[in-house]
Amino acid sequence: MANLKGKVAIVTGGASGIGLATVKAFLEKGLKAVIADYNKEAGLAVEKELKESYEDVLFVQVNVADEQQVENLVAKTVQHFGRLDIIYNNAGIGIQKPTHEMTAKEYKRVIEINQDGVFYGSKYAIREMLKTGGGSIINTSSILGTVGEPTSAPYAASKGAVNLLTKSIALEYADRNIRVNAVAPGFIESGLVNKQALGDFYDGLVAKHPIGRLGNPEEIAHAVVFLAENDFVTGTTIHVDGGYTAK
Repeated sequence: MANLKGKVAIVTGGASGIGLATVKAFLEKGLKAVIADYNKEAGLAVEKELKESYEDVLFVQVNVADEQQVENLVAKTVQHFGRLDIIYNNAGIGIQKPTHEMTAKEYKRVIEINQDGVFYGSKYAIREMLKTGGGSIINTSSILGTVGEPTSAPYAASKGAVNLLTKSIALEYADRNIRVNAVAPGFIESGLVNKQALGDFYDGLVAKHPIGRLGNPEEIAHAVVFLAENDFVTGTTIHVDGGYTAK
């Protein structure tokens, strides 16, 4: 198991939900963490809060769909902390809409963030990891990268792509000590996914999980930490889904 203390990690979508839970989990392990997020106000607020307890925290605003911004994110990380050991490509969006009503712009936006963003993050992280002898890339997939879901075609397509990007890049760089894995969450109780906001639809989501509840961000963060620590795991997608995809 790798000792994570002192390592440098980027977490995209790091200002809320699973991303924020992972930033906190990394900091508790002694890592230096970069909160990368499109939401500047939220990112700066999280940075300020975490700096009350942890010294090595940095917020960088980024749109992961923009290759230049992702390149700049990695460059700022290395400039500030001296290296990059881990990147968690977590930022993502979803649109639920019947396929025949979806615009090309809506479809492309999901692909640009969920799929292209993972490619850009991996590309520029690898360039730095090759200089320092290796590293760990972790991507957020989804249960919908394994099973289908009505009105979620672009999201499912993007997450299926993440699974195969993960495998392909892992094989490409395994002999250079760069491990690439993914975590596939079930439905996570976070943001607008809660009983109050969803009403009866919430109960339907719970019923799809054999374990009898939705997940929480900390459970996904724990899986991400495992993937960062375990030196013998690469090219895999771990489902943290309460049994959703086992059915």
